[in-house]
Amino acid sequence: MNEKIVLLIIQVLLVIVLFFMVILVSRAYLVQKKPIFQRFGLGMVIGFFTDFGDTLGIGSFATTTAAFRVTNYVPDERQLPGTLNAMHAIPVMVEALFFITAVQVELLTLIPMTTAAVVGAYVGTHITKNWHAPTVQRVMASALLIAVIIMIVRMFTNPGSGNSMTVHGLHGWLLFIGIAFNFGIGILMTMGLGNYAPELIFFSLVGVNPAIAFPVMMLDAALIMPTTAWNVIKMDRVSWRGFAGVAIGGVLGVVAAARFFTSLDTELLKKLIVVVSLWTVFGLFRDSYKKNWKKVH
Repeated sequence: MNEKIVLLIIQVLLVIVLFFMVILVSRAYLVQKKPIFQRFGLGMVIGFFTDFGDTLGIGSFATTTAAFRVTNYVPDERQLPGTLNAMHAIPVMVEALFFITAVQVELLTLIPMTTAAVVGAYVGTHITKNWHAPTVQRVMASALLIAVIIMIVRMFTNPGSGNSMTVHGLHGWLLFIGIAFNFGIGILMTMGLGNYAPELIFFSLVGVNPAIAFPVMMLDAALIMPTTAWNVIKMDRVSWRGFAGVAIGGVLGVVAAARFFTSLDTELLKKLIVVVSLWTVFGLFRDSYKKNWKKVH
């Protein structure tokens, strides 16, 4: 089948899933009376800036977690991983529609790796469904810490700078490693670890054009997040308060970043995110042990 036709089919699939997510959120508001428009203005600001950074390849989970904790946007932190995936699902699908054809990537890399990530996400939601708040806080803190370490490594080592710019896919045993890697990333995304930084590092280290990470990681996220959202909504592990603000602001952030990102100082932005993320890691670890500390004393 012609590659352009396959990419068109993927784009149509994304639009269908996007439409499905809009229906899911609309049903929550109209039928279940969920407060999706509460704190709308604040949600728009959070969504705009976090998904603006997401479109630049910085990711949105670390910044959103920090913003949610500062503003008490999600009162029950057991719902935080599910809420991150559900609220950012619509903006990330818009991202994928922008980037799926912008960078050349072999379909025999794109499709198997994306499928593995979606399967991993399905498995991950069932692993985490009975976790208590301290467990969620510690896993979130650990995931954020991993993301920060990866970001720092990328800032100082610039992996992939010597890679071949003409290799646009994985082959042989590297493809099998990539599939296994993405399966694990799918599981970790349901626990609050963003997939962008790990996937950028992975593609930078395997000798291919690092730019192919963008369509792969964005399509991964665009299908993982709705998969996770569907499961966590059924399990009632989503905070609906302010959902619409984050989603709409996120879409606006994606559009703005896609148009204007070339003039931004992304390195300065990354350094700021590292500082904010480390503070959030400290807060999550502190709060996860606070109750036990009080019991002992």
